[in-house]
Amino acid sequence: MDRRSFIKNASLGGLAAAGAAALATPAIAQANPKVNWRLASSFPKSLDTIYGGGEVLSKYVSEATDGAFQIQVFAAGEIVPGLQAADAAAAGTVEACHTVAYYYWGKDPTWALGAAVPFALNARGMNAWHYHGGGIDLFNEFLGTQGLVGFPGGNTGVQMGGWFRKEIKTVADMQGLKMRIGGFAGKVVEKLGVVPQQIAGGDIYPALEKGTIDAAEWVGPYDDEKLGFYKVAPYYYYPGWWEGGPTVHAMFNKAAFEGLPKNYQSLLRTACQATDANMLQKYDYLNPSAIKRLVASGAKLSPFSAEILSACFDKANEVYAEMEDSNPTFKKIWDSIKAFRGEYYLNAQIAEYNYDTFMMIQQRGGKL
Repeated sequence: MDRRSFIKNASLGGLAAAGAAALATPAIAQANPKVNWRLASSFPKSLDTIYGGGEVLSKYVSEATDGAFQIQVFAAGEIVPGLQAADAAAAGTVEACHTVAYYYWGKDPTWALGAAVPFALNARGMNAWHYHGGGIDLFNEFLGTQGLVGFPGGNTGVQMGGWFRKEIKTVADMQGLKMRIGGFAGKVVEKLGVVPQQIAGGDIYPALEKGTIDAAEWVGPYDDEKLGFYKVAPYYYYPGWWEGGPTVHAMFNKAAFEGLPKNYQSLLRTACQATDANMLQKYDYLNPSAIKRLVASGAKLSPFSAEILSACFDKANEVYAEMEDSNPTFKKIWDSIKAFRGEYYLNAQIAEYNYDTFMMIQQRGGKL
């Protein structure tokens, strides 16, 4: 081999070796910087569904970045109390939280609109509004003023109406009732004589057991069974008209989120949406067997009377009118939800309602 050929072949071999070496280093490791965040959950570890949403989000993000982006999840009380999770994220105590926005309605009722408000949308409707009706952007306009960025990160589906120590058949039965009820639904039932209490999930059972409260709503059969409410308040009512489709949010400190690379920002949005879907699917799978176990354990299952539902609906509209008059930000978002709500339930009563009703009749007839 002459000198010129040798140099040429050696050069080509060197280039090939260099290329192989470059390919041998995973591209993801080069593109993804190391990020370590902490997330404060509003929920106790015992609730694998709703607390588990934070863990699912963390898992998705870690796997997608080959471990470069780590989010460590802390249960309610480990860093801050559950009802202060969003405050901690906004202050930068932690970079993220997993919470329900209506917990903070006392600071501004607009908070509740991103999660659930009385007689609004069910889970499918809420997600449709968030993802395709501009809801995420509208709510983030508000969250931005609080130092946060948020995305839907879970949904429980329509909730149960809660556990009561005595039967509730009429509006008169609600007078003086001390009830743990989340969000500004408390402002609605207050108009009917109820004394609303906002208590974190892990503190509800002892309050019921001691008689500090007379009733409590939480989520639905699977979570309620875990928390044991049926042991101290046997009357189980439905539906939870204040939470037709409550969105659980993953919220991020605004500066921390905006400081992430664009691909990490995009990943968080995608991982949140996957977490959102996963939580609802999990509840839909677990609740049917849980409700049967609860009834077998002595829970007395009953619907709220038409009198109670109608009275609550009317009082809710009074509350909305008051808030629309006094809070332009609330009005802007609520107007958007209301406009879609009318269209959503017009369509839902066609194919969805009739198919579901037919299948329920078959189930009651013992054919399923």
